[in-house]
Amino acid sequence: MNERSQFENLRVYKLSEKLADGVWDLMIEWDLFAKDSVGKQLVRSADSVGANIAEGSGRGSYQDNRRFVKIARGSLNETRHWLRRAFRRGLLNESQIENLRGTLDELSPRLNAYLKSIGPKATDN
Repeated sequence: MNERSQFENLRVYKLSEKLADGVWDLMIEWDLFAKDSVGKQLVRSADSVGANIAEGSGRGSYQDNRRFVKIARGSLNETRHWLRRAFRRGLLNESQIENLRGTLDELSPRLNAYLKSIGPKATDN
């Protein structure tokens, strides 16, 4: 495949990959029950951020792309939820959460900025 998809070069997409990989690296060591309950949900929501950026960029219309970026924002919030659950249930410690915080804190405004940049005159948030 000679052509590299545009989404792969986006900083927001690279951050989503960093988040998903960081979540995976933490969760992979959990016991079976934790993986099967909180772990699967956490990994799916973290993976969904980048997947929706990718899918939206390939849809062919500004409206579809914007819709999928909004879904990616929802997935990011869901990831935050599952990280809170994992922390409260003793599956993650403060240091592990702190290691993800920079990526989480940068990804949210970048998703918003990316959303605003899509389309000839993007005004609908």
